[in-house]
Formats: sequence, C-alpha cells, structure tokens
Amino acid sequence: MKHKFFLLAGALVNLFASCEIGPDINEPGKLVPKTVTEDHGLPSVSVNGTTLHSEAFGNTAGPMVVFLHGGPGGDYQNGLNVKQLADNGYYVVFYDQRGSGLSERHDKASYSVQLYLDDLSAVIRHYRSSPNQKVFLFGHSWGAMIAAAYINAYPDRVDGAIFAEAGGFNKQLLDEYGERSRKLNLFSEGTNDVLYYDQFLTGRENEHAVLDYKMSIASGFSYAKGNNEGIEGPSPFWRNGAVVLQAFVDISENEGFDFTTDLDQYRARVLFLYGENNKSYGLSFARKEAAFFSASEIVQIDDTGHEMIYFKWKLVHPVVLNYLNSLK
Repeated sequence: MKHKFFLLAGALVNLFASCEIGPDINEPGKLVPKTVTEDHGLPSVSVNGTTLHSEAFGNTAGPMVVFLHGGPGGDYQNGLNVKQLADNGYYVVFYDQRGSGLSERHDKASYSVQLYLDDLSAVIRHYRSSPNQKVFLFGHSWGAMIAAAYINAYPDRVDGAIFAEAGGFNKQLLDEYGERSRKLNLFSEGTNDVLYYDQFLTGRENEHAVLDYKMSIASGFSYAKGNNEGIEGPSPFWRNGAVVLQAFVDISENEGFDFTTDLDQYRARVLFLYGENNKSYGLSFARKEAAFFSASEIVQIDDTGHEMIYFKWKLVHPVVLNYLNSLK
C-alpha cells in the first residue's frame, strides 16, 4: 500500500510539472476563483489581521452555530446544508479559515494553531449579539480538530460541540487515521511530494493561485472508486489553500500537537458523528475520541461516508437538531 501511495504521489508531481499555465496566469480569477482581497463583492469579515470569506444566516439573537470546514485549506461550500439550522431558530455562521477557500492568503511561516484559535474567537466576537448568546461549534474533519483544540484551550466559551469525523485530536490518533485511509493523508510526507513548491514560492498572489490550482487537481483522488472513507463522489468547493495545508503539515510533523490535555474538564455533552461506510473511522475510532470528554453521544449516519454533511444531510440534520435543542 505504501508503495502504491508513493507511486501516486510521484505521478501527481509529474502531472503538476507538466501543467502548462497560459500567459493570463497573473490575472486574478483565471486559474481559480478570486479571494476576498481580489473580489470585494464577496461576503467577508476583517478580523485579527486578515480578511475572511464569511456569511451568516438566521436570527442574529438565536443560539450561534459556527461551522468549521475541513482541510486544512478547504472551504465551507460543501457544508452549506448546515444553514438549514437557521430555519430552526439558530444563527449559523460560516467562514473560510485563514488562507483557505476564498479567504485572504498569507505567508507559510505565519500560520499556527493558536492563530486559528484566535481567528475563531474573533469571528465569534464579530457575530455575537450579546454576552449571553450561546455558542456551539460544528466541526467536520479538520474543522472538528480545530473545535477540539478550541474547547481544550477555552472550555468556558463553548456551550456544545458536534464532531463529524475528526481526523485526530492528537498526532498519534491522526497518524492512526491516516494509516487506515487510502486517500492522500493531509499530514504525510507524501503530501509534501505532491505540493513540492518551497523552492519557488515567494508569496505573490499569482503563485498562491497556481498552487491552489494544482491542489484542486490532487483533491479529486479522495473520492476514487473504492476509497476507504466511503466518499460517494465529488462535493463542491470554491478553492483549496495549498500554502496553509503545507504549513500545518510541517507543524504536525515537526512540532506535533495534542488537543486533548484538558478535554476531560469540559462538562457539556458533545456529539460525535460517523459515516457507516467510512472504513477508516467507524465506531471504534469515534469511541477513542469521545473518551476524552466527560459526557458524549455517538451516532452513526447510515449509508454514507466522510462527506455525510453534503451527501446525507437529511439524515444528519435531525440528529444535530435534537442535540442542539437539548442544550439550547
């Protein structure tokens, strides 16, 4: 399996190297959609020294649900089904994380987990209408890891959380999840080979666009037939963030991480979701992650895999709504 993986990684590197980019490369929007710094008509918020692609739905005074998308480097387009919670009385907030989706791009060295937590705090402050307004986090994959990191650091700021197949709350669990999955592990040496750009990246916007374009090509392999994560097919996205992905790859490999040190001090009940068809996650992995909390609930979403929020929202919605209503 490892041999096959590196053959795939090598093939992608060759593919990227052979990609011919035309003379319009420097014109924003030619390769990938424009970011909020290039298209000022996009909904956005300026917080914590960056501009994030962001929007919110529902009653501003209702309990807040902040959706945290997957990645690193993804965006919230395939999570937009969650906005249905606005019809149930919740104030639903979406944002593309720093350096991801349509949000502003930054230099690789500027990224850190703490910066992402500070961004989340700033987003909550921006949208919160009162100090008593309840705040719930709804994280998917990488976003669920960020939700755990936030609760670990600031347990008193969150009234509940939904974890949809978190990649791993510490380096050991992330590596275990990666070993089970056939898709490109976002925190693996192979991803370094696929992206392979440190030699020429200078931080100019057009170079971010080229790398994001190449990353979009690589993303198609995650739903190949027979993938272990039970992904039914492609789900929509605006733009991938290649530089921020590489930044967190390096952080994980060089520094490690552990978002579990104080999770047992969190008293609110949390909800874990997993897809029936995801052979890489499953009930056993959900139990390992749920065990860090003092109170938790685990629910299987039938006949779907890792992208359950997009493909089987009709099954996810009632489970999430029941959980939120129990804590409202």
